[in-house]
Amino acid sequence: METVYIADDESVIREGLKCIINWEQLGFTICGEAGNGEDALKDILKYQPSLCLLDIRMPKMHGIDVVAAARESGYKGKIIILSGFSDFKYAQAAIKYNVDYYLTKPLDEDELTETVKKVKETIEKENVKSDSIEQYKQKAKNVILHELVNGTCDPDTVNAKDMALNSEIYQIVIYENFSLDVNDPTYSFAELLKVTNQGKHFFEHFEENGKDVVLLKGKFALEKFQNFLERYETTSPQKNSPLDTLFLAYGSPVTSLGGIEKSYSEAATLLSRRFFCVQGQHTLGYEELPNFQSIETELDSEVINTYSSNFTDYLQSFNRKKVAEMLHNLEQYLYNVKTDIASVKLFLSDMYLQVKEKMNHIYSTSDIPFPSNASVLELIESKNYLYEIILFFSEQFEMIMSAIGNSSRDSVLDDIIYYIDHNFQTNIKLETIAPLFGYNSAYLGKIFNKTVGESFNSYVDHVRINYSKELLLQNKLKVYEIAEQVGYKNVDYFHKKFKKYVGESPAEYRKKNGSEDLPE
Repeated sequence: METVYIADDESVIREGLKCIINWEQLGFTICGEAGNGEDALKDILKYQPSLCLLDIRMPKMHGIDVVAAARESGYKGKIIILSGFSDFKYAQAAIKYNVDYYLTKPLDEDELTETVKKVKETIEKENVKSDSIEQYKQKAKNVILHELVNGTCDPDTVNAKDMALNSEIYQIVIYENFSLDVNDPTYSFAELLKVTNQGKHFFEHFEENGKDVVLLKGKFALEKFQNFLERYETTSPQKNSPLDTLFLAYGSPVTSLGGIEKSYSEAATLLSRRFFCVQGQHTLGYEELPNFQSIETELDSEVINTYSSNFTDYLQSFNRKKVAEMLHNLEQYLYNVKTDIASVKLFLSDMYLQVKEKMNHIYSTSDIPFPSNASVLELIESKNYLYEIILFFSEQFEMIMSAIGNSSRDSVLDDIIYYIDHNFQTNIKLETIAPLFGYNSAYLGKIFNKTVGESFNSYVDHVRINYSKELLLQNKLKVYEIAEQVGYKNVDYFHKKFKKYVGESPAEYRKKNGSEDLPE
């Protein structure tokens, strides 16, 4: 339904214009009226009616002046001027400001009705044409976006402004259902962005290779997304909430249309590496993408033999610390191998079966309750994440040690503390530690807090800060280098933690304890 606005200084004429025509039958609803030019202009710009009926002579502002101001402010609706004067100068002025019809009073009912019908027909034709143009533009944009992410488009040939793709910065986000069960409900990240951006169009949403892709455009959009990520990564989303149903992979920000291919490639690669996520992880960013160009590791039989032999030795010596370290090492090794997930699973299956074969051979008289080879292969193949397979290995290795003569787990917490003390320089997390020792992370966190007297994260911070104090007094490294060495990627975060636990900044501590300060 189109809208019509009526402006005339005589109320009786306004009432007559409302009744003289069956507006609803002609496809219009009356959205407002005014008795003076100033109110008329204000309402026209506010309501943007499809059609305006304006009297020439009105108080406060002449009708032609209303038309001129409305057009200058971008109003594109149809206008019918109503005038008691047939003076040519008014008609000339009306033509200048793209007035569609100029009718003289007293109005003829039939003439006005026919004029409104013509206006309606014109609006419908323009709408069809506008819709066609928009559809064409959208199709063209979709093709361009597809070519940009695949690197088959010359960005210099793209009219970025015409396609609403012009921006100083871009970033690609690919999203899918967090649950890998296709029957579970999911929300659209693009729809959530529409809400958070309050309707502003700072992104493009399209589909590529069966995945939902979002192209963020401009600093505002990227800042909003970064804020969103910080909330996502610091606070676990509420169970079954919209955020809990999403998994996001995002590439690096780029400053040109040509760079979009790189950002997309990174995001797509990350999405294919969900297998390496820790439990409950909802995002993967370009910072976590290995530099495969500088990595030459490969999966081969020699590597399988090394891991299976080491695990066999540690199991025989009941060395849980070394078993846990080897499991962690295995995770890190596989994370940095450029290969497909199917090959990784095959590698893990072969390695486990070698351990099983060696242990069965050495302890042929022991009744080790190994699962069948077929069930092992099936289980590993069915797992969606590496941490699930590592947890299975951890449980199996504990079962083996129990079966061959050692069932004590009294020293497990000591083993965990030993592990922390020797691995705090890495991005150590409770979620990644727990599976290595056969625990659920939440349960291990409770045991750790109760036994040690502080939380897992607090203990790690204390170990890092204590070691950083030693490095500060050695006076060989700058503060940011020490931050990196003790496991803090962000030097500002290191400063914050150091001051929390020590009561002063790293530089103050170094100076106070007699060491010459180095530049940070």
